[in-house]
Amino acid sequence: MDSNHQSNYKLSKTEKKFLRKQIKAKHTLLRHEGIETVSYATQSLVVANGGLGNGVSRNQLLPVLEKCGLVDALLMPPNKPYSFARYKTTEESKRAYVTLNGKEVVDDLGQKIILYLNFVEKVQWKELRPQALPPGLMVVEEIISSEEEKMLLESVDWTEDTDNQNSQKSLKHRIVKHFGYEFHYENNNVDKDKPLSGGLPDICDSFLEKWLREGYIKHKPDQMTINQYEPGQGIPAHIDTHSAFEDEIVSLSLGSEIVMDFKHPDGIAVPVMLPRRSLLVMTGESRYLWTHGITCRKFDTVQASESLKSGIITSDVGDLTLSKRGLRTSFTFRKVRQTPCNCSYPLVCDSQRKETPPSFPESDKEASRLEQEYVHQVYEEIAGHFSSTRHTPWPHIVEFLKALPSGSIVADIGCGNGKYLGINKELYMIGCDRSQNLVDICRERQFQAFVCDALAVPVRSGSCDACISIAVIHHFATAERRVAALQEIVRLLRPGGKALIYVWAMEQEYNKQKSKYLRGNRNSQGKKEEMNSDTSVQRSLVEQMPDMGSGDSAFSVPRINDSQEGGCNSRQVSNSKLPVHVNRTSFYSQDVLVPWHLKGNPDKGKPVEPFGPIGSQDPSPVFHRYYHVFREGELEGACRTVSDVRILQSYYDQGNWCVILQKA
Repeated sequence: MDSNHQSNYKLSKTEKKFLRKQIKAKHTLLRHEGIETVSYATQSLVVANGGLGNGVSRNQLLPVLEKCGLVDALLMPPNKPYSFARYKTTEESKRAYVTLNGKEVVDDLGQKIILYLNFVEKVQWKELRPQALPPGLMVVEEIISSEEEKMLLESVDWTEDTDNQNSQKSLKHRIVKHFGYEFHYENNNVDKDKPLSGGLPDICDSFLEKWLREGYIKHKPDQMTINQYEPGQGIPAHIDTHSAFEDEIVSLSLGSEIVMDFKHPDGIAVPVMLPRRSLLVMTGESRYLWTHGITCRKFDTVQASESLKSGIITSDVGDLTLSKRGLRTSFTFRKVRQTPCNCSYPLVCDSQRKETPPSFPESDKEASRLEQEYVHQVYEEIAGHFSSTRHTPWPHIVEFLKALPSGSIVADIGCGNGKYLGINKELYMIGCDRSQNLVDICRERQFQAFVCDALAVPVRSGSCDACISIAVIHHFATAERRVAALQEIVRLLRPGGKALIYVWAMEQEYNKQKSKYLRGNRNSQGKKEEMNSDTSVQRSLVEQMPDMGSGDSAFSVPRINDSQEGGCNSRQVSNSKLPVHVNRTSFYSQDVLVPWHLKGNPDKGKPVEPFGPIGSQDPSPVFHRYYHVFREGELEGACRTVSDVRILQSYYDQGNWCVILQKA
């Protein structure tokens, strides 16, 4: 309905409901996206619910819009649940506003979605600058014929006897077969002394010989992994282990096209289209330094132009649409390395790195030393950058603090930069933290804070009405020390006092919802635009319209429990070395080192651990923090070992396990 005529007659119940939803969409766009709508007619419209981020492709939306007039431009930002349409004339846009507002369309999954349109004065979308392929990366289109593709796909027997040494492995993200050598996921390597009988299938010989002659590869591979991906399946970001394989990693895509995401240590993300029957060749920097992975989703954001078959998916919002994934099979070839790797990236090379990751502590003394080096010293070094990323209080924590009686004395154990110390002005709050630099930031903000260890807080027993401990206890390296930290919090409480405790969860996907941590993949380049990932902004917009129809990126050395183009699993690490976690991915081990990629040029200090900075190509140092991520029920179990305590509430909050306990 045209807003200029709404006052001319009484609205029906249905029209009132529609108007409420349209206004809600308008407010949501402003609050979450900063998109200001106007009450008067213009040539441009913002179409809520009509975007790539909620499954509406250009091919579906454009014909609907064109029924109302000549569309001058249709801009569809990646991952956003809205789009912009600009008509040739204001009359045409007014016609679309009246005709299409509240119109039902069907998305690519066959679900019904209702469109909500509002006028905008002008369309402004900040483009990312064009990118280049990662150095050493090449995509060769139509490397084989459709007949050869059919022959290769038919040669794979996914139903053979499971006792066969080459038989498929059922993994979380796909099924897989190995030839030449089996890839061992527990240590991210192959056993070079135990080749599989039979070698590579004979059917591959002619292709490999041809690629050698044409210069696409320099070594004849002796290891092959075949993966089969159903639509919606993917593979976490990873780097093929340096010491395991030679420089070239080549992968043949069969059956369906796919977008593979490449990421540099400084956070730059480059989505690359791999067409059907194309060959991906990774050498040099793209093989050794950049991670590569496939995001789990059923549609990829791709170029709408037919001319572009392979290469980078650009950020041209006027030329993006959705491509439905099909069943994809990849043949990935590698040459097993028989000598140590001598690549140009020694600080991320497992062959050249002189020091090894720390081991899991076997005593309280070793645990204390691990925490000192991989928690305390790290936070001293990253305090300024860390503080700049910690500014938005979490709603449930704010709710806890605001519900406390006026005049309550509250201690924040591990207060960081003090973002919770000023939430409720009616409380007397004190903070403490192990980091002097973080405490200095608190004092600059006029908060009461002091330096201490969370295992020995210099505050009289029973003097606090409440305590909070947010993201602290997961930094203690043994179960005994974690319980001791809980006991210290309880000691501070008066009888009847309450404590709120948050720890990082191993389960970063819970009740079929990904945490903000998994959704927080970002492209840096000094900006904060999201690139080809589920984003919290997108989810927020969809969640704010429930009835409108129907993610510090950092790089690490290859982690012990990471996945390869050959597969992944969740088995525990078979040795005592702590694995290095790949940021913004699921956890495969409870005790991990999590990278922090320091931005800017710190005035003092060098990396306090053996892995960073990442080579001469990247001047920003990488620090590793120790974490014990908690499984479901583990935090409650630890609380129950503390005397005089009862658990009032336990819940999951955006990738964290949380409890509210009370001292008896």
